[in-house]
Amino acid sequence: MERTFIMVKPDGVQRGLIGEVIRRLEQKGLKIVGIKTMWIQEELAMEHYSEHAEKPFFRDLVDYITSGPVVAMVAEGKEAVKVVRNIVGATNPVEAAPGTIRGDFGMDIGRNVVHASDSLKSAEREISLFFDADELIEYTRADEEWLYES
Repeated sequence: MERTFIMVKPDGVQRGLIGEVIRRLEQKGLKIVGIKTMWIQEELAMEHYSEHAEKPFFRDLVDYITSGPVVAMVAEGKEAVKVVRNIVGATNPVEAAPGTIRGDFGMDIGRNVVHASDSLKSAEREISLFFDADELIEYTRADEEWLYES
């Protein structure tokens, strides 16, 4: 099973979409193994977006993600990174398919409701930035035998 990182961004929190994001992840069969509401400080934001440090929009990313509370989560499941990316949709909501989180709720690339790790390597890095190992739990969902073949 893989673990991946998801964050409901400040626009998603302000618009009351936390529950909707969690609902879609859980209905698909993903297991939430870590979750917290937080206000990201600038240092963490800069580290989180470090791959964009040389790009002209870097400062805007940092300012935006630190502008309000977020909900950081870790979800677990078979091919979790790919599954979550499909649930959230294309980065640009205008290009995101209907039925995806961004396709249903986003209007602007700068306010696209949710962040999701784009690879297993990114997921591992982002999880370690936002969660200590003791903040993540192990458990078995009651429906797992109906979600996965043996």
